[in-house]
Amino acid sequence: MEPLRETIEIIKNHATYRTTIHSDQGWHYQHNQWVRTLKENNVFQSMSRKATCADNAPIENFFGILKQEMYYGEELVSYDELKRRIEEYIDWYNNERSKTKLAGLSPVEYRTQSSQSAA
Repeated sequence: MEPLRETIEIIKNHATYRTTIHSDQGWHYQHNQWVRTLKENNVFQSMSRKATCADNAPIENFFGILKQEMYYGEELVSYDELKRRIEEYIDWYNNERSKTKLAGLSPVEYRTQSSQSAA
């Protein structure tokens, strides 16, 4: 539960829009305490359908890209180093890495542009 609590703290301090946590149907994601903690913090829970791996395709794709771009062939020697590198990568991915599918913009640039044109 500690990783969930840490995530909720980050969400409270930084999220400016509705937050969704997606998982498979592992027993711990169905546990009453997990579900209650999400509800109490206004976090929407999304779960893959049973035996439907395609539901996780977007995040599986992201993790494949992360592993390739962030540390392919490198040895990370500690959990703290891994955590720091993942945090740096996600910041870079969201704010700087351009994507062809997003008209050559980063995800944050694309979201900002989309929300401004909708207003």
